[in-house]
Amino acid sequence: MADLVVSGVTKSFDGRTIIEDISIEIHDRELVSLLGVSGGGKTTLFNVISGLLKPDRGQVFLDGEEITGKPGNVSYMLQKDLLLPYRTVEDNVALPLVIGGMKKKEARKKAAPYFEEFGLAGTEKKYPAQLSGGMRQRAALLRTYLFSDRLALLDEPFSALDTLTKRSMHRWYLDVMEQIHLSTVFITHDIDEAVLLSDRIYILGGKPGHIIDEIRIEEPKPRRNDFQLTEEFLSYKKRILEKIEESEE
Repeated sequence: MADLVVSGVTKSFDGRTIIEDISIEIHDRELVSLLGVSGGGKTTLFNVISGLLKPDRGQVFLDGEEITGKPGNVSYMLQKDLLLPYRTVEDNVALPLVIGGMKKKEARKKAAPYFEEFGLAGTEKKYPAQLSGGMRQRAALLRTYLFSDRLALLDEPFSALDTLTKRSMHRWYLDVMEQIHLSTVFITHDIDEAVLLSDRIYILGGKPGHIIDEIRIEEPKPRRNDFQLTEEFLSYKKRILEKIEESEE
């Protein structure tokens, strides 16, 4: 069974349709990217999936249960890490558990085993300002995971990182996904990033935004180091660029 099914979702604001008749599926342990130009409706779709917005039409299901308009069922991480500067890393990470009603001491105890898994061992008592950009994103991703361990919605989580840190984070995140059996829906404007990370890519285009193509990346994960230099990679990239350009005509 698919972890997530979005069926025929349409959403409008002030009489203007932003996304129309969108249907996508995300299966167990997949990383699926949403790719398209700015303003194409990707974030609106995320807000519908997360339950923050109720669609005009359509439904959202998680593990067979309808969650349309019901927040709190999937985790959602924005581009900025939004770590609280006055809280230690362990208290930032454990925050979703505390908000959910868990005592602070118990929340820290539950979060503790994941620090090693997320490459954060030794940072528990530090503050966000003491961490590198990559480590801050790891902490934010762990906090996201503790909110909901079934499905993560990530809105350009690595866009602020430099190229070398981003490549390292890509490899790390794919490893973590496999270890903790996490499924991910990933918004990006970076075609290279989408091809390197994704099992499948949905391309959104047009106004209103709708799915114009679905591309399955056949290269095994993690992708080999020279994959970006191959004809296969360039072929995927060309197809994506052509589809996006067609949708803007």
